[in-house]
Amino acid sequence: MKIVVIGGTGLIGSKLVKNLTERGHHAFAASPNTGVNSITREGLAAALDGADVLVDVANAPSWEDQAVLDFFETSTRNLLAAEAAAGVGHHIALSIVGCERLPDNGYFRAKVAQENLIKASGRPFTLVRATQFFEFVGGIAESASVGDEVHLSPALIQPMASDDVAAALTEVALAAPVNATLEIAGPEAMPLDELVRRYFRATGDTRKVVADVHARYFGDVLDDQSLTPGHNPRLGAIHFEDWLARSAR
Repeated sequence: MKIVVIGGTGLIGSKLVKNLTERGHHAFAASPNTGVNSITREGLAAALDGADVLVDVANAPSWEDQAVLDFFETSTRNLLAAEAAAGVGHHIALSIVGCERLPDNGYFRAKVAQENLIKASGRPFTLVRATQFFEFVGGIAESASVGDEVHLSPALIQPMASDDVAAALTEVALAAPVNATLEIAGPEAMPLDELVRRYFRATGDTRKVVADVHARYFGDVLDDQSLTPGHNPRLGAIHFEDWLARSAR
């Protein structure tokens, strides 16, 4: 099969292209770096010519509320139109577990808008909602830093390794569209503040992590359901401590 990966040179996209290629498929990493731009439509029609599947794992270049909304709406409309013209049979998009539950987060609102466009398009689709990636735990800590302290909610989070995200997307790309939303998550749920404590212990960061039920996560106050999956998610195999040990090596 020919599978076009939008955002194919990024963290998830590069792993997905590698997985698909190793399985014998023609996986094309589509990004501005390879001459394909989903905003301007440059190179899009040529990239999708003869494609069976499109997987959208692109990330917005700006997290400012209006900019991120404009990016996902414009990109998704262009992708849906181009794939319809090319006869692509399966549109897959990577989204976020809980994005509809955190309305004060502009990035999450943009992902909901993206999902709605796909569901309303009439195109065969699969939405894959993932929990937060292990790779972004350091960034979460920085966003919550107040001097030498890091104030974080003790609400549950169930993060996962990017390798497990790519593995799940590989299976979805090689399967038939389900016209529904799938959830994927890490093997273990834990309080967000404890997640960062574990990260700090492994990295030697001496800052104090403070559990604060009022602490906001990129704009929203959390509860135990905000960032955790519903019933029967697909679980990754890589535990956080194993990922930390591997990263250290």
